[in-house]
Amino acid sequence: MDRHASVSRAKRVGTGLSFIISPLVFVFAFSLHPGLLHPHLLGPEGLILRAHNAGLLQFGHVLVTLNTALLVVIAVHFMKLLDRTSWAWAGLVGATVGILGAIILAADKGALCLTMSALDTVPASKFAAMMPGLLAMFSHKGWMVLLWGIVLLPLGFAILAIALLKTESLPRWQSACFLAGVLFVGFPDGAEIINLTASILMAVALVPYGMRMLAPQDLVGRAAAPAPARASASAGESLRVLEALPEAGIDARPGARQSCATCRRK
Repeated sequence: MDRHASVSRAKRVGTGLSFIISPLVFVFAFSLHPGLLHPHLLGPEGLILRAHNAGLLQFGHVLVTLNTALLVVIAVHFMKLLDRTSWAWAGLVGATVGILGAIILAADKGALCLTMSALDTVPASKFAAMMPGLLAMFSHKGWMVLLWGIVLLPLGFAILAIALLKTESLPRWQSACFLAGVLFVGFPDGAEIINLTASILMAVALVPYGMRMLAPQDLVGRAAAPAPARASASAGESLRVLEALPEAGIDARPGARQSCATCRRK
């Protein structure tokens, strides 16, 4: 294997792992939220109190922060997949919007969630004195208002999912699951059972795709080819075989016997 092939293989494996790991991180992180079976929307104060001294929940937020890099990989891959289709513009727009949303997601987790882990080291009396400042942060005061841009993440990936569905670049069931997942994965805090269900749908759509990318290149190419293309190729090969049969002295009609020049009856 030459150097170019090795680099291509590394890129394919890295992209495949991104498709596998990214949705599973969301499944794991949302499953850590307390009160999954008792959903109710939370305000800023409720979010602060839930995150205080919740080490496991904060660990999930750390993973989501790191997971934003994998979202960028997925967005770029889908953009390239749509590049040679009539929906290439949607691939560009969706990837751009989705990557911007992923950056804001990282900022959101860093500014709000990771900050809470630092405040866990503060005595309870001092933490109570910090509540006005924390409420301003969780209410998106000042430049924190930019964190509302997190809605760009599901919007961008929804555009990509619709383009994939229209072009049949993925099997329709995968594109449909992906679309449903990205539309509900950003549901407001407090009803994480909905986010968890959406993450599972994303995993159902993306994990098999990532596993195919980890397969040998020839198998990936055959699996990724659209059904009409595979059928057309198969039909073309069959036609070439049938055209070649008469030249070999074989009748291609169903049920016909083989014959040769020396034993053909007159």
